Amino acid sequence: MIKFVGSFETVKSLPNSHFSEYAFIGRSNVGKSSLINAVVGSVVARTSNTPGRTQSLNLFNLDDRVMIADLPGYGYAKVSKVDAMRWLQRLEEYLLTRRQLKRLFILIDSRIGARDSDLDLMDFCDANAIPYQIVYTKKDKKIREKTQVQIKHTDHGAMIPEILETSAEKKTGLEQIKATLGIK
Repeated sequence: MIKFVGSFETVKSLPNSHFSEYAFIGRSNVGKSSLINAVVGSVVARTSNTPGRTQSLNLFNLDDRVMIADLPGYGYAKVSKVDAMRWLQRLEEYLLTRRQLKRLFILIDSRIGARDSDLDLMDFCDANAIPYQIVYTKKDKKIREKTQVQIKHTDHGAMIPEILETSAEKKTGLEQIKATLGIK
């Protein structure tokens, strides 16, 4: 049973819990909310065709044992530079201070590959020993960009070696994420 805990504007306002926390993040329009919904088997995260719709830190409680954080997207949303900088500072604060965070799932659209903003986030996590795993989304869609940056875990000290490939629409590639979260 998954339930919405709340939508939080600041890291300080997030409730402290003893539950392990797993966060999902990616560029705007990467399919983050759709993937969360597919993984938990219920429509809990709000989806939209408008990039940048998730603007708060959204928390979900899974069976009173795991917390899932749906973090705002980055890189594409049409927001002011002030808002973009505020979101970046909030993200850094979250990643650096959230002790219960066990893994950050960095979602990358498989049709276009990693962008500089994705690589910057990976470098930040590497520099601060924040464990993360790359999850390619939309694997059921046609590749738009043939030449893509190849990501190798050997180049990234905090990266979980296995790169996952998923499709929220086809419900494929979700098993490893479910296993990590303890969902059967």
